[in-house]
Order: sequence, then C-alpha cells, then structure tokens
Amino acid sequence: MRMMVGDRYEWLIGLRYLRSKRTEGFISVITFLSMGGIALGVAALIVVLAVMTGFRAELERQILGVTSDIVIQPLGGMLTGYGELLQKIRSHPQVEAAAPFVVGQALLSADGGAAGAVFRGVDPAAEKDVSSLEGNLRWGNLADLPGFGIILGRRLADRLGVGRGDRVNVMVPVTDVTAMGSLPRMKRFRLVGIFESGMYDYDNTLAYAHLPDVQKLFRLGEGVTGIEVRCTTPDDALEVSRSFREGFGGVYDIKNWMDMNANFFKALQLEKATMFVILFLVVVVAAFNIISTLIMIVMEKGRDIAILKTMGATSRGIMAIFLINGGVIGIVGTLVGLGLGLILADNLEVTLKAIERLFHIQILSGEVYYIDHLPSRVLFSDVAWITGVSLGISLLATLYPARRAARVDPVETLRYE
Repeated sequence: MRMMVGDRYEWLIGLRYLRSKRTEGFISVITFLSMGGIALGVAALIVVLAVMTGFRAELERQILGVTSDIVIQPLGGMLTGYGELLQKIRSHPQVEAAAPFVVGQALLSADGGAAGAVFRGVDPAAEKDVSSLEGNLRWGNLADLPGFGIILGRRLADRLGVGRGDRVNVMVPVTDVTAMGSLPRMKRFRLVGIFESGMYDYDNTLAYAHLPDVQKLFRLGEGVTGIEVRCTTPDDALEVSRSFREGFGGVYDIKNWMDMNANFFKALQLEKATMFVILFLVVVVAAFNIISTLIMIVMEKGRDIAILKTMGATSRGIMAIFLINGGVIGIVGTLVGLGLGLILADNLEVTLKAIERLFHIQILSGEVYYIDHLPSRVLFSDVAWITGVSLGISLLATLYPARRAARVDPVETLRYE
C-alpha cells in the first residue's frame, strides 16, 4: 500500500469516486447536474458576450457605412471659404479623403405619403471616398445626383411609396416671400437611387442630393455645414481628431465617430458588463452544487477515508483525492460548456432564423434593436477570461469539502462502523 501511496493513488480514487455505486446513485446524479450547471453557465457566457461584441461591431460597421470618421463644423454659422482648410485636412498623413457637406431638416412628400427627413447635400465624386454610401446602394448611382436627383433610404422610400424615377417634393424651413405671404421653399426632385445600410434609423430618415442643389434650396450660397473626413482606419479617428483640435486653435467643433455615438457605446459596454455579472452567477450556483456534491461524498465515504488513513494515507493525500474529484467536475463542465458555447455562437444567426420560420415570429425588429439580425463575434480574450474564471471557481469550491475530508478522525469513524 505504501507503494501505491507513492504512485499517486489519489488520482485513482478521486476518479473512481465519480462513478458511484448503485446505492449511491443520487450522488452520481448530482455530480452530473453540477457538470451540467457549469457547462450551461460557461456556454451562456460565451454566447451572450459573443452577441454583445458582434452587436457592437455590426453597429460600428453600419454607422461608419453612412457617416464619416470625423466631422468638422464651424462653432457658429456656416463654413465659407473652406478651400485652404480642406487642403490642410487632406495633407494629414492619416487622412485618406475629405469632402464638404450640407445637412438640414426637410419634409418629403409624394403621392404615397409624406415624411420628415435629414436632408444631406454631398459631392458625388468625393462622397464615395468619405463614406460607404455608394456600396450601400441597392440601385442607382451617385453620378446621377446632379440636376436635382435624390437618393433615399429604403424604408423612407417605402413610407413615401416611391420607386425609380418618381418625383419627390422636398420642403425646407426656408421661406420665400410671395403675394400669399411667407411660404416654405419647395423643390421637386427625381428619385435616382435607394440605399440600405442595415440600420433602421438611417434607412428611415436619410436623403441625399447634389451639394449645389441643396445649397440653392437652403439659400446658402457657397457655404457648407461642415467637412467630412475619412481616416486610414476608423481607429485613427481619435488621434487625428485630437491633432486637428490642437492645430486649428479651437475655431471648429471637431468630433470623431466615437464622440458622436459616445453615450450609445457606453451603454453597450455597461450592458455587456451587466450581462457578464448576471450569467457569472449561474457558474457560482453550479459551484455550490459541486460543494454540496463533495460534502455528500465525504459523508458517504467516511469509512473509506478512515481505512485509507489507517493504511498510511496522509491528510494531504485525502485532500488531494477530493480536489481531483471536484476539479474533474469543474474541468469537464467547463470544457463541455466551452465547446457548446462556441458551436452556438458560430451558428446563432442560422438557429435564430430557423426559430423565426418555425414559429412565424420576428424575434429581432429593426425598429427596436437598430438591426434585424443577430451578429456574433467571439473574442479569444472573452473565451480565455470565462474559462479561467470558471476553472478558478470550480477549484475553489472543492477546498472546503476537501479540508473537511482531510480532518476525518479514523478512530472515531471506525468506532461506530
């Protein structure tokens, strides 16, 4: 027996205790439930964090598909004589393109109805370099905008009931003085394209027209609302905007895409942290199941522990037996949950669409959640963190039962057997 102690008998006995006898079937059931609890907790954490990360990445893609990386606007009034400013911006080594724009509120109407819109005037040749508008077009071409052409978001076009070549009346809050009094300015545009960014708010409210046409309609002369800037990468926007603020002496309001959506992304980050804490509690509950399972095994195996001690087993060896037993439960549960979570995260959108078709429901509505599909993106850092936390909690849960088993007194235990 001494030889067996030296050969690490703890592993043999610790693994054997996972397979209970028929009379100990209840303990075996709880053992598998503990594994299942750990697995479900880990899988849920991986899937939820993957969805939150994917949701953020998708929103960033859609936001940058319609807006530019940086917007530069004057602190008051319109921006005129911006040629020199535009040249300075384009000379920055981390700037790929820059273009002037005009933006204002407008009321759009057609035979199919009327709707409010954000009306943007852009330079077709430059806009394709500062945003992804051209890539989001379902049909049409930016080159068709000159001559009072207009491009609408898909949902906005549906609300107006217009299609290719239809006329759209655009009314702006600038008045003309007539014999009838002051009336809002109105111009008829021709629909030359429809875009779809995938983000409900943009597809439902944005309209684009040729920059000079919009300037005429708003009576801006050569003035523009501001300048859009596209950086080498979206991540460069923070550094570039900071350098512009320092270089332009506080004359302009300079915002990058993160500044313009700061509250939204902070809310997403807070929600991700909250979901992690909530689902982390599932793993904690499963860890308590491990504690209860091991305590019952210690009570059931009291006679075996006493005999092992009389045969030379040390308290440290007895403790190792139950650390191995509980550790295997935690490791197996974590690995199963890891595999299940990665499979679900990789096939989440397919699964969601199958459920929607089966029950004839729409789980994600673009009107509520900004997007109408469920993106998923697994980060290695999230998986590593979840796996480490799960294994750590599982191993910590074994300490108390293992110490209790190590303190079993063989004399007192065998006296009453």
